[in-house]
Amino acid sequence: MDAVTAFDAIAFDLDGTLVDSAPDISHALNTALREAGLRSFDLHTVRAWIGDGPDVLIGHALAAQGHEDVSPELRRRLRAAFDAVTLAAPLGHGVVFEGIEAVLMQLARVMPLVVVTNKPTPLAAAVLAAARLLPHVCSVHGADTPEQRKPSPLLLQAAARRLGLPTNRMLMVGDGPADVGAARAAGCAAALVDWGYAHAAVDSSDARLWRLRSPEHLLGGMLLDTAAARH
Repeated sequence: MDAVTAFDAIAFDLDGTLVDSAPDISHALNTALREAGLRSFDLHTVRAWIGDGPDVLIGHALAAQGHEDVSPELRRRLRAAFDAVTLAAPLGHGVVFEGIEAVLMQLARVMPLVVVTNKPTPLAAAVLAAARLLPHVCSVHGADTPEQRKPSPLLLQAAARRLGLPTNRMLMVGDGPADVGAARAAGCAAALVDWGYAHAAVDSSDARLWRLRSPEHLLGGMLLDTAAARH
């Protein structure tokens, strides 16, 4: 993206965009697996599975050890354990990416910020609260049902409705193909962060994408464009 439009709101992905939560996700997953007598996985492996929510994550872990056909009851127990560990210490091992808190604080003075994530809403809100980022966002939209998961546009559309905005006045900021796909499906512009988990899987030749080298890069572009739009 050569020039950034003056948007009226920004939607942020959570894991890999605002917070480096892979250590917490790995801890929750491995705790659930061990409690069920199953094999656990190293952080590098788990990080590559992050992005589609805990149920898909658990599915990857089961498939990787040849247990694709486990009972729905076992999947429910694994998910319940994953949620319990996450809620007990939402950001006990991970960190907020450097510069994020300051950038959100400044952007929130200019326009509404929302979080749109494939993490279920209660878990997402808990992580944001632990990260001290929740005061800077006006709503959290998590994938509480499978059909809401990005790249579906449903969460972005719900966020826009809540703000009273058309989706084309929002910018979606994320770290992977699901974020870009959701933005395209919803009619939003998309920005891809260079510090996330899945940015390498996005087509690097896509000129429509605004690529962010750092959180401050987002701040500079948004505030300069917003100031220009007001004159």
